[in-house]
Amino acid sequence: MGRLFGTDGVRGVANADLTAELALGLSVAAAHVLAEAGTFEGHRPTAVVGRDPRASGEFLEAAVVAGLASAGVDVLRVGVLPTPAVAYLTGALGADIGVMLSASHNAMPDNGVKFFARGGHKLADELEDRIETVYEQHRTGEPWTRPTGAGVGRVTDYVEGFDRYVAHLIGVLPNRLDGLKVVLDEAHGAAARVSPEAFARAGAEVVTIGAEPDGLNINDGCGSTHLALLRAAVVEHGADLGIAHDGDADRCLAVDAAGEEVDGDQILAVLALAMREAGQLRRDTVVGTVMSNLGFKLAMEREGIQLVQTAVGDRYVLESMKAEGYALGGEQSGHVIVLDHATTGDGTLTGLMLAARVAATGRSLAELAGVMERLPQVLVNVPDVDKARVHTSQEVAAAVAEAERELGHTGRVLLRPSGTEPLVRVMVEAADIEQARTVAGQLADVVKSALG
Repeated sequence: MGRLFGTDGVRGVANADLTAELALGLSVAAAHVLAEAGTFEGHRPTAVVGRDPRASGEFLEAAVVAGLASAGVDVLRVGVLPTPAVAYLTGALGADIGVMLSASHNAMPDNGVKFFARGGHKLADELEDRIETVYEQHRTGEPWTRPTGAGVGRVTDYVEGFDRYVAHLIGVLPNRLDGLKVVLDEAHGAAARVSPEAFARAGAEVVTIGAEPDGLNINDGCGSTHLALLRAAVVEHGADLGIAHDGDADRCLAVDAAGEEVDGDQILAVLALAMREAGQLRRDTVVGTVMSNLGFKLAMEREGIQLVQTAVGDRYVLESMKAEGYALGGEQSGHVIVLDHATTGDGTLTGLMLAARVAATGRSLAELAGVMERLPQVLVNVPDVDKARVHTSQEVAAAVAEAERELGHTGRVLLRPSGTEPLVRVMVEAADIEQARTVAGQLADVVKSALG
């Protein structure tokens, strides 16, 4: 069996890859593994279970709840809420485990199961591996030890979760949003109720699009992966800014008053300066990934803020932040983590904090985002090559060195083997888009000939 857990839980086509049987089995396995690890010691265990609005989330939620309760875990079912809300409630309610059913920005037919440990943090890799092992042992015949009578878990609908999460968001904002007009694109996803409620309670005038989930329309031509509708709506309504979430609202991208995109790097730049000003940017450091735009790095250098770069993936950003005690980190895709207030990327919180900065300064989002110049990035995928040799080939190394000499201080080259396919990604940044394209093409040719 290949590894079930990816970088963000177990994900696949619902009812094909991710079946009710798999969801139930993993939930029982998770309960047993956490019991073995001593998580439940001395008390009756509790779980928080939430989902995004996908149709398949209905039967998968039922399977997860059944699995946990059958293993003796009491379940608080919070219904449709964002992933960061489930993480927050897991911590706030002192639960032993949190489970979110979502495939984030993926298309509607997909779904996923993501587990949180006590405190609302992602499960450690070794626990995920153990859950897989235990699940596989029992799938092939070894019977579970099952509680009976009063030992089975009880299931309760925790309807207070919505208000409790919104109150948390409002409570951590540095200032109100009175006087701002904001368009919110909810991707017909998990934040369709939460985000408009939070912005309105914070004082903003709110216009919503993509906020009518029917179980089938999540991420369909809207949200953070499709910004065209938001751009048009911001201009049409004369709004100060627009905020776009993905299906489970752990991401946030923005649009300024002219309809221009403000990406995750720019959002990080704005928040880094705001948090430093407030004395909240610990060690004057922000965490990004190797794919962070060079313009972001140059802007942070100019402002006296250190940028720590990790491998691509918000889990690596979070690991670095927790290990070193940094307060802010994120990715170009809009995963932004404010560790004092969230244990994971929180798109609604990010959007609120960005809007709060606009309100506090009286400056437009375009002006604030202008702290960094987003340098053109060209990405070329080179397929059917021996990706394992990309960092050992002398021919490739010589071509990279030559490209870096040509680009100088205002350009950058990054070669990355794909984690899932036999290809190498060639990324080139330069102040001039044509130069970036030329250099990327030349490097791709060398990679193809040297590693093909």
